[in-house]
Amino acid sequence: MKIVRLIANSALALFVSILVSMPTLAMAQATTPGAAPSSAVIDASVADYKLGSGDKVRLTVYGEPSLSGEFFVSSSGMTSLPLIGDVKAAGLTVREFQDAVQKALSDGYLRDPRVAAEVLNFRPFYILGEVMKPGTYPYTSGLTVLNAVATAGGYTYRAEKKTVYIKHDGQTSETKMPLEPSTTVAPGDTIRIGERFF
Repeated sequence: MKIVRLIANSALALFVSILVSMPTLAMAQATTPGAAPSSAVIDASVADYKLGSGDKVRLTVYGEPSLSGEFFVSSSGMTSLPLIGDVKAAGLTVREFQDAVQKALSDGYLRDPRVAAEVLNFRPFYILGEVMKPGTYPYTSGLTVLNAVATAGGYTYRAEKKTVYIKHDGQTSETKMPLEPSTTVAPGDTIRIGERFF
């Protein structure tokens, strides 16, 4: 009887040790060299994202720390950089802006400059209409209209929850769209939640 109990306890201990080690094994597999981390997936809308007023970018000029830093896109659409002065950023993708800076630096300043640029803070989005706290809020990658409404404190009791009006940055008119969980928001968008009439 003691032998049977000893075998049962040993089997139970082995089973528990396997369960405990499973998360560790899963984590090891997730960090295996060559495996793509989840953060490596780039949102398509961000890849084609065009810079605009209010964006903050980090610029790295390799081997030139005095020329590197964090810079804002001004209301005029320009970014003021050391040595080369103002460089147009508004309307350019990050890659196009990076190439423009690289070209400006190579034009009599540096020989074969290597430049990298990334967006640190996207310009904010605006939400108004039938939400509890209309206003300006920071943009986060992958933002949806439902996320934006939640950020603004949720709907009022008069809100129309089936449609939404969105005006993209640089456009002059808003577009009526179905309000679905997948309806996305871009940086600089103005979102308007309408009022229901019944």
